[in-house]
Amino acid sequence: MGSALKIGAVLLAAGSASRMGHRPKCLLELEGVPLIRRQLRALLDAGVDEVVVVLGHYADHIEAVIPDCSAKLIRNPHPDAGQISSLRFGLQSLTAPIDSAIVALADQPLISSQEIFDLIDAYKNRPNGSHFVQPDVAGLPGNPVMFSATVRDDILASGPDVGGRQWQSTHPSQVYRWASPNHRYRTDVDTQEDIDLLFTQTGLRLKWPEFKGPESKGPDFTTGH
Repeated sequence: MGSALKIGAVLLAAGSASRMGHRPKCLLELEGVPLIRRQLRALLDAGVDEVVVVLGHYADHIEAVIPDCSAKLIRNPHPDAGQISSLRFGLQSLTAPIDSAIVALADQPLISSQEIFDLIDAYKNRPNGSHFVQPDVAGLPGNPVMFSATVRDDILASGPDVGGRQWQSTHPSQVYRWASPNHRYRTDVDTQEDIDLLFTQTGLRLKWPEFKGPESKGPDFTTGH
């Protein structure tokens, strides 16, 4: 990375995906590669020093598609407590000394190592006094985000209902809204309509893997039943 900056990353993949018919969004495949693996590749190829993947719902299925790598896989025992719960669990699980942390979502199909490199560069060049960098695309917040170890410590020292958004609300002067024209920071998939829109806009088709749950009792991720 050409810098002594030590970066940890938390990749969130614990949700129930209720708006996607209770199917794990991060197992959607783009060009034959599950989104969870694409996100891991982006973070590791960008030189992130430590990656923690927070799993919850569908953890067995998701772990099965993650190759052996330097990422640490953990399970949030209470994933229904919400994304803040998974974020805090992930931040607590970063063990290496870090200067900053990236928080990424596992359902962003277009994030590559280039977007991570650009985010890191924006963080390195952030205004003095700012500790939290969030992409701003046409006035709308994007992901991933990156913040200092001080922010991580503040979040973890706060109550269980405090995550990144709450920290930003109480420390607005320390937040750098990094203006970017890159709509990849705004692209995620929460519904089938999002999948269809992605195809319409980019020609890229996300596909469900050909898989059924254990003993055929789990969800059929191909048909959605």
